[in-house]
Amino acid sequence: MGLMGGVLAIDAGNSKTDVAVVAVDGTVLATARGGGFRPPAVGVERAVDTLAEAVGQAYAQAGVTAVGHVSACLANADLPVEEEQLAAALHARAWGATVEVRNDTFAILRAGVGEPRGVAVVCGAGINCVGMRPDGRTARFPAIGRISGDWGGGWGLAEEALWHAARAEDGRGGPTELARTLPAHFGLESMYALIEALHLERVERTRRHELTPVLFATAAAGDPVAGAIVDRLADEITTMAVVALTRLDLLAEETPVLLGGGVLTAGHARLDDGVRQLLAERAPKAVARVVRERPVLGAALLGLDRLGAGAGAQQRLRAHFAPGED
Repeated sequence: MGLMGGVLAIDAGNSKTDVAVVAVDGTVLATARGGGFRPPAVGVERAVDTLAEAVGQAYAQAGVTAVGHVSACLANADLPVEEEQLAAALHARAWGATVEVRNDTFAILRAGVGEPRGVAVVCGAGINCVGMRPDGRTARFPAIGRISGDWGGGWGLAEEALWHAARAEDGRGGPTELARTLPAHFGLESMYALIEALHLERVERTRRHELTPVLFATAAAGDPVAGAIVDRLADEITTMAVVALTRLDLLAEETPVLLGGGVLTAGHARLDDGVRQLLAERAPKAVARVVRERPVLGAALLGLDRLGAGAGAQQRLRAHFAPGED
């Protein structure tokens, strides 16, 4: 049977997908987990097939075949035109009467606020920032890499650290302990050996992200070059948040600024302190907080917002996804 009025919440990242079937009163009827969502790598239809596996499991568990609204927060939905394309692909699956697709950063933001109002900066493999107001206004960035002005994220930080370390070893740049700590992570004795290993893929390209924690550890040990990279990231995170707050006319109001993603939830003291200090200077009314709630909660809350559900439904939904729960 269908579940008219209910929500199918989808939070799909590069590595995994979480879905939840939620009644309009906030009761969670089913959850499921699936694989990563990577349309750029496999194409839209194959990527949606991955979602379909998890959705099918959840629908079978809930005993439904469709819901009133599909709220999907998806990685790689970086531009409005991509959101429209993905929304059409999801609508064709007939999972719900209406479909709304947003970038997955919106799920992290909505999970961390009591109403759809605030700004979130996410720094994981990449970096992104979004903001929203209850009246539907949003602020966002393309967030597709250096061509859209981005700097930071785990991959970018690792690349920056490698750049400085390579130049330090061959004399083009100033000295830095990164020239020792980066190759040592892979059991190598020099940057030349690491460069060769990466170029010839004796160290897989996908392992470069392992160097980001090495960068932070080197900075924490007092290396000036590594420290400068961390300080630049704090500045970039603050800049994105302040621009989003300004666009939404929230700079002069007390507003949550949510910090999420692996880099910002890892507890790097220099980065965390830097962000808070810079926010205090540039956006003194911003209230910074690390988001630890599951993003699928945010996708579900956005769905309940769309359906006009009340505070009781939101509380029931949050209670289900409280720490220690499903």
